[in-house]
Amino acid sequence: MGSDVFSRGRLAGKNAIITGAAGGIGLETSILFAREGARVLMADISGPALESGIAKVRELVPHAEKLDTIICDVSKEADVAAMVSHVDSWGGVDVMFNNAGIMHNDDADAIDTSDRIWDLTHNINVKGVWYGSKHAVLSMRKFGKKKGSIINTASVVALVGSATPQLAYTASKGAVLAMTRELAIVHAREGFRFNALCPAPLNTPLLQNWLGDDAAKRHRREIHFPTGRFGEAIEQAQAVLFLASDESSFVNGTDFVVDGGMTKAYVTPEGPPTQPPPNLAR
Repeated sequence: MGSDVFSRGRLAGKNAIITGAAGGIGLETSILFAREGARVLMADISGPALESGIAKVRELVPHAEKLDTIICDVSKEADVAAMVSHVDSWGGVDVMFNNAGIMHNDDADAIDTSDRIWDLTHNINVKGVWYGSKHAVLSMRKFGKKKGSIINTASVVALVGSATPQLAYTASKGAVLAMTRELAIVHAREGFRFNALCPAPLNTPLLQNWLGDDAAKRHRREIHFPTGRFGEAIEQAQAVLFLASDESSFVNGTDFVVDGGMTKAYVTPEGPPTQPPPNLAR
């Protein structure tokens, strides 16, 4: 295997930045991007988690074109600017996946959500996406790009209400949807596409650790899936790969929903759950 393999990759020749890259959707996407020939900068707030993540990517994609990591707090514009300028020597950004976000345990309803949790959530989930989008566009302009793809992670809770409230999180993801749509229209004539990924609840450590062994809590969520199961991070990563590639050249401004039909269901099917695909990283 050599560089000729990557000439046929779906992201061959593209420079990609992924935030929240150390785990979950971000790590699975890093693996797919590297496998499809992209040069990948993995960004996260945790240095140790990044080291573990890049080791996994190298293990699974030993002939990756280029892999690097950078510690970045997306709520700080200086961090985001430094992250984006890191790929200047590669030729500037082609794909930006603004994926980093938080879902805080103390997030609650209109009464019990504190100002601190509200501000923390919005600084990361909304400002972080804005900063990432802003500096991606600046980089694309600086390097004279005629096309680029920015993918922002929103959520199905931006589309449907939940009786188990996480108000700051829900509001932040609604903001991501609206902001992504507007950016898509503003920058369309430059060839820069913006799409919002809307994942359903996933079988990731973040959610599964929170659910724990509370069967009733788990069942209350699982019952809404027509598939009878949570989504997997790899299923989101495959959607991001499509949105990042030139295959999606006429896909712009979408709420790209990857939820197994959850938001379209009235009464869910009966029977055993479907079998999920295996994740690459675990």
